[in-house]
Amino acid sequence: MSSRPRDIELNPIFARPGETTSAPRDRFPGGPMLPETAYQLVHDDAMLDGNARLNLATFVSTWMDEHADKLYAAAYDKNMIDKDEYPATAAIETYCWKMLADLWHAPDPDRAVGCSTTGSSEACMLAGLALKRRWAERRRDAGLPAERPNLVLSSAVQVCWEKFCNFFEVEPRYVPISDGHPTLDGDTVRDHVDENTIGVVAIMGVTYTGMYEPVARIAAALDVLASETGVDVPIHVDGASGAMIAPFVQPDLAWDFRVERVASISTSGHKYGLVYPGVGWVAWRDAGLLPESLVFRVSYLGGDMPTFALNFSRPGAQVLLQYYTFLRHGVSGFTDIQSATLDVARHLAREIGGAGPFEPWNETLDLPVLAWRLRPADDGGARPWTLYDLSDRLRMHGWQVPAYPLPANLEDVTVQRVVVRNGLGMDLADRLLDDLRTAAAHLESTPPSRPTTDRDRASAFHH
Repeated sequence: MSSRPRDIELNPIFARPGETTSAPRDRFPGGPMLPETAYQLVHDDAMLDGNARLNLATFVSTWMDEHADKLYAAAYDKNMIDKDEYPATAAIETYCWKMLADLWHAPDPDRAVGCSTTGSSEACMLAGLALKRRWAERRRDAGLPAERPNLVLSSAVQVCWEKFCNFFEVEPRYVPISDGHPTLDGDTVRDHVDENTIGVVAIMGVTYTGMYEPVARIAAALDVLASETGVDVPIHVDGASGAMIAPFVQPDLAWDFRVERVASISTSGHKYGLVYPGVGWVAWRDAGLLPESLVFRVSYLGGDMPTFALNFSRPGAQVLLQYYTFLRHGVSGFTDIQSATLDVARHLAREIGGAGPFEPWNETLDLPVLAWRLRPADDGGARPWTLYDLSDRLRMHGWQVPAYPLPANLEDVTVQRVVVRNGLGMDLADRLLDDLRTAAAHLESTPPSRPTTDRDRASAFHH
């Protein structure tokens, strides 16, 4: 029997013959236990998580239909990278990125190139590596140094780009957002670009607010810069969310390969691609934009297998689920789903911004994402409670609705955000509104006795 404190031991008691009655929580147990016991322990621990359907902080899909569940269960054991062993899954991966290249208006989808990833973060890493390698190869071919690459991006960029710059030694050049410029919009982008710039990142759906960055305007500014200086910089579109929204609900918006300066686009299949986590996609306008020097060819799994990925083992099931959603819904089905999701977001925005202590941060909705801040009190002063307090109250009802500060230059502004996804219908939205009003009324009548400042609680926001 272990002498370790009971608070770090598992003590299953389910009254089954032969059942283990004690095991260490964070060390290998000395022997096996009944499978029913192990299952129940893990199940009960996970039961303490929040309800995924009520998690309005995440962009990640939390619901698929029963046919997808069955397909998922039949493909748990497939390794996406092992294309020789699973050639049908490999072919389906190709079908998917060609569908996306076509959806994103590649001039010739058959000349485009792409791949699946574990999510849009890996997709961004691969796109960034392609930008860096192409820039370095051009510089060396011209007899120029290639030691100080930089990447231009908004200060509101998702953390995966900070990771890319850190991991792969690229200088990030952040264009600060402000009240007048809530996104990277092209007005000041040329001030940050020089001959060492490997590319500019444009975000179709800023994490903080859901707003689109105007890709065509950014490209136009770079066109002018190229004509005046000869510095010719490509764009990568981080379409983690928007690349699966805009084609269906804003089809006339030019943000994709219709903009000639766009070299590559990434997205999350497990966000508005309607698939369980984790799968992402990246596509390049044509094969020439992905340097061959980044593609590895291995034979030890059988056959000649080209691969461009950070991971060498990852599930293939989500790729099958992505193909299922494409076949299941088609363009008209995706349009209906994304339009309905946007309708729910607009309903929430009207109700939240129409009265009470809130005012919307983004006046129009690009993604089905809304953010709001707290109005001053009637006397013009600060309220005795914060959006962090409201987030805590909502959590008591099961809702996860984050509050967080905006990035540099606007870090004194705290907003709260709701991400509306497939599965959050009007009925649940109205329940949220009821709980939001109840929680706000409680805080107005009974403010926290020791209010915490927004700055002190800013670290509570993780994503």
